[in-house]
Amino acid sequence: FVVNINTATIDELEKLPNIGRKLGAKIVAHRERHGPFRRVEHLLLVDGISEERFVRLRALVKIE
Repeated sequence: FVVNINTATIDELEKLPNIGRKLGAKIVAHRERHGPFRRVEHLLLVDGISEERFVRLRALVKIE
């Protein structure tokens, strides 16, 4: 499954590997504060998303 990071709920984000409830909430909060992600790489701006974690997530996230 692939998750749209601009529309996903915390529950949907939590289903991704290595993304718990707390990190899912940070992703949603970042999106609400700064607007939709323009590129999936912008997940790296979220506190808690390391480059290593992003590499594992890359194939499972998208934006539309």
